[in-house]
Amino acid sequence: MSSLMNRLEQRTATVGVVGLGYVGLPLATEFARAGFRVLGFDVDQARVESLNQGICHIADVETALLRRSLDEGKFQATGDFARLAEVDAVSVCVPTPLRKTKDPDVSYILAAAEQIARTLHDGQLIVLESTTYPGTTEELLLPMFERTGKKAGKDFHLAFSPERIDPGNPRFTVRNTPKVIGGLTPACTEAACALYRAVVETVVPVGSPTVAELVKLLENTFRAVNIGMVNELAQMADVLGVDVWEVIDAAATKPFGFLPFYPGPGLGGHCIPIDPHYLAWKLRTLNYRARFIELAGDVNAEMPRFVISQVVDALNERGKCLNGARVLVLGVAYKPDVSDVRESPALDIIELLHERHAHVLYADPHIAQLDLGGEELRTVEISDVLLSSVDCAIIVTNHQAFDYEQIVRQAPLVIDTRNATAHLPAASHVWRLVRPARPAREPVA
Repeated sequence: MSSLMNRLEQRTATVGVVGLGYVGLPLATEFARAGFRVLGFDVDQARVESLNQGICHIADVETALLRRSLDEGKFQATGDFARLAEVDAVSVCVPTPLRKTKDPDVSYILAAAEQIARTLHDGQLIVLESTTYPGTTEELLLPMFERTGKKAGKDFHLAFSPERIDPGNPRFTVRNTPKVIGGLTPACTEAACALYRAVVETVVPVGSPTVAELVKLLENTFRAVNIGMVNELAQMADVLGVDVWEVIDAAATKPFGFLPFYPGPGLGGHCIPIDPHYLAWKLRTLNYRARFIELAGDVNAEMPRFVISQVVDALNERGKCLNGARVLVLGVAYKPDVSDVRESPALDIIELLHERHAHVLYADPHIAQLDLGGEELRTVEISDVLLSSVDCAIIVTNHQAFDYEQIVRQAPLVIDTRNATAHLPAASHVWRLVRPARPAREPVA
């Protein structure tokens, strides 16, 4: 233990990061910046080769930092998992998707753990960062590692520390986002805290891996439930003929007891639409029903259909049918100014438009093409001619690169699911998750 702590404090330890995606690569480059020798492991050989050539696939990682780390010998990507024997500490940052049944798919975690167990050595620290259900670290990983004959907290160290990466957010990075750490034993927590203090300004130790696992699920369930509530409010406001954005903005003036959330076309990304289901699944195994999670999930999942219903109503008011209409989807990434389409509601919206036989085009400055189950779509360039030629434009992702004034000026009908046009004068052909207000009737004489 003292030997590992000394190497961590002196930055002479070798750190491994398994999974070089949106979570793993920023973490790996921060460890390299801090002076550690870093081995990054990934099963995607093309990714490994491009990283070793200084080609970065993650926008949040500075290419200059990656290349400097390579030139200084501080970072190397590899697909050879036998080299885990070289590392003193390893962070596991692999995907944890949901199956179609909404059960957690921990196969990537198990595959990584199997590789680590093969070369597990005395004093090694293993930290799982992948979001998963409470109990994963202790129920799945611990038995795998202890089958080697080594004892956690004595021969090796095991902890869970949830990733808190927010892709595309320049304000909060690996360094200034507090890091929650739950070790299996106090010694495990101490070792993990020593590792992350080298790259994170604030570490937050908690009592166990299960506590740390539940922390991450609370954070994203909090968001999912509140977004579900405000998405339902948007549908209520539509029925009532009220501007939901005006309601939220007015409520947000209360200086206490209220936190504004905003509606949209549905949930996207790898965290908020998925993480609450890990918790719900675990609780089902314990004969407990997570009612808020289920209800919020249902409401959020229905938002793409609500958007389509608005498209249908808006076209009908103009004497047009969705069948055969030219519809331009503006933005297919799950959030503004990123190139990530994981769980993006735009994919559901496009599928629903296709089911209704609309002719669909999309424009996204960050995503050149989409593979929709064998059908490939390519982004189109926005122009006055294109906007004028479509029957409807749907703002699904509010990228900064879009010229909303041009969109509103040229498109004959706009469905704005993100309130991206709020700064422009109200227009009768712009629906912002609510039917545009009609002019007041003249008083009867």
